[in-house]
Amino acid sequence: MSFSKILGQEPALQTLTRALATGHVHHAYRFEGPAGVGKEMAAFALAQALVCELGGAQACEKCSACQRAVRISEEEPHVPAHPDVILVQRGLYRGRISANEATGISIEQVRKIVLERVGYRPHEGRARLFIVRDADELTVSAANALLKTLEEPGPSTHFVLLTSRPNRLLDTIRSRTLPVRFSLLPDALVAQILVRQGKNPEVAAVAQGSLELALALASEEAQKEREAFVSGAQAAIVARDLTVAIKFAEVKRERESLRGLLSYYAQSVALAGREQVHARIEEAERSAARHRVVLSAMLDVERNVSPALALESMIARLRRV
Repeated sequence: MSFSKILGQEPALQTLTRALATGHVHHAYRFEGPAGVGKEMAAFALAQALVCELGGAQACEKCSACQRAVRISEEEPHVPAHPDVILVQRGLYRGRISANEATGISIEQVRKIVLERVGYRPHEGRARLFIVRDADELTVSAANALLKTLEEPGPSTHFVLLTSRPNRLLDTIRSRTLPVRFSLLPDALVAQILVRQGKNPEVAAVAQGSLELALALASEEAQKEREAFVSGAQAAIVARDLTVAIKFAEVKRERESLRGLLSYYAQSVALAGREQVHARIEEAERSAARHRVVLSAMLDVERNVSPALALESMIARLRRV
C-alpha cells in the first residue's frame, strides 16, 4: 500500500513522506476528512513504511513485514497479520472484549488492546502503529484513558486516529494529535477510478467527493433503491394530502442508509438547479430552496431525530416550496 497508490491527496501525503524522510514521524496523528477519500489507505501506507525490514523512508512492499502490515486476517477479529500494526475499532474484538460496545469504543478495549502493549517495545518491527478507526466513537472514558498515552506513547510507538467527524472528538484528544487533513476527491478523479473498475462514472457527480460512496452508489441494487426513494419523495410532494408522505416516511430505513439516500436526493436537486439557472431562474431558485430543505433533513437524521419524523417534516416543507 504505497503512498503513490493514494490519489488526490498530495498535501497530506507530502506531510507524511517528509516526516518519514527526515525521521521525525509524529507520535500521534489525526487523519481527518470525509469518508472514502484515502485516510485509511494512508494509515496503512505509513504502517508499512514504519515496519519495513529495509528501514527506508518508503516501504519496499515486498518484504514479509510490509506484506503482513496490510494483510487482514479472514478470521475474526479481522486485523493485520503484523503484530505491530494494531487496529482499534468499535465492536472489532467481539470475542475478546466483553464490554458492550453498542455506543462506542469502550474503555475496556483501550485498556486491553492499547494500554497493555504500550509499555513494551514493538514485537518485531522498528516501530508500532495503532490505527483507530472512527476515533470519534471513543467513549468519554476510553478517550480519557488514552490521553496520557497519546501525549507520551513511549519509544517507537505511534498512533493514527481516523475520523470524518473531528468535531466530535474531545478537545483534549485533538490537542494531543497532529492533524493531517484529507480533502474531497475531484469528481473527475472519482469518475476515472470508477471507469477503471468497470463502474458507472455518472454517479461521481453525486458521490460528494467520496470514492467509498461512489462505489456504493454504482451498484445496480443501490441505483434502484435511490430511484425508488426519489420517485417516492416526488409522489409525496405532489399528492393531494399528507397521507402519501406519511406512508413514504413509515418505510423502515436504517439511519446510515437514509443519510445516503438523502444525500443523493440533495445532489439530484442541486444538479437540477444548476441546469435551470440560465434558462429558468424561478425554477432554479425553487431548486435551491428544496436543496436547503433536504440538507436540513440530513442534519435532523445526524442529530438522531426519528427517521420517519425527519422525512415527514421534509416532505411537508417541500410541499410548501
